[in-house]
Parts: sequence; structure tokens; C-alpha cells
Amino acid sequence: MNNIMKVFDCCDRIRALYSLIGSGDQGYIPEAIKCALKALNDIAADDNLPTEVRDKAAFAAANLLISDFKDA
Repeated sequence: MNNIMKVFDCCDRIRALYSLIGSGDQGYIPEAIKCALKALNDIAADDNLPTEVRDKAAFAAANLLISDFKDA
């Protein structure tokens, strides 16, 4: 079973930025995991967001940290 998320599985906002980055119109960040963890951390720490959203971001970040560590 293939559990890898593809760009077409993502929302319109992500697909639009993917297209811009691919075309060179938007900057590419080579350290993508660090970028993703920073964004997830910012969401998890934002008291203005619903707890459910913050918990999802924290869960994703924690799993990313563990998988990145194990896969390195």
C-alpha cells in the first residue's frame, strides 16, 4: 500500500504554491523539513487557534521529528 501523499491530494492553496515554486516564481527552501516544523510549531503555539487545530499541528510536528530522526 502506498501512503505517500501526492501534490494532487493537497488543497488548492498548497497546489498553487507548489506550482509557483516549481516554476521559479516563488522561492524554494532547500531545508523543507525545518520549514515545515517551524510552520507546524507556530500553529501549535498559537493560542488564537482552536485546540483541535493546534493539537493536529503538534501531532504532525512530533511525528515528523521522530520520522526524520529515524530515517536519517
